[in-house]
Amino acid sequence: MHLLIRFIINAIVLYCIVRFVPGFTDASGAANVITPMWAIILAIVFGVVNALIGSILRLLSAPITWLTHGLFSVVINWIVFAIAIRWTDLRGTWQSNLIGAIIMMIVSTVLQQAWQSDAEKVRT
Repeated sequence: MHLLIRFIINAIVLYCIVRFVPGFTDASGAANVITPMWAIILAIVFGVVNALIGSILRLLSAPITWLTHGLFSVVINWIVFAIAIRWTDLRGTWQSNLIGAIIMMIVSTVLQQAWQSDAEKVRT
C-alpha cells in the first residue's frame, strides 16, 4: 500500500517540478505544458530508469561516492532524472534538471524516513 502512496507522491512532486521550476519545455518548445497524465507517465519512467540504470550507475560509482562522502550521489541522481525527463519528450536545462534531481532526492529521503519501521529507527 505504501508503494502506491509513494508513487502518487512522486507523481505529484514531478508534476510540480516540471510545472514550476523554470527551464522545462516539451518537444515543441512550449513551457509549462505538463498534464497530470504526463506526470504519471513521467513517474513510471523515472521509477524504471532509477531502478535499472540508477542501480548500475550507483554500483559503478561506489568508490567515487565513498571518496566524496556521498556527494557524488547527487550527480548520479542528476543523470537519472535527466534521462527520465528526456525519455518522456520533455526538455530541461542542466540547471532545471539539477534542481529537479535535488528536490526528488529530498522527497525520497523524507518518504523513506517516514515509512521506516520502529525497529529500523532504533537500529539507526
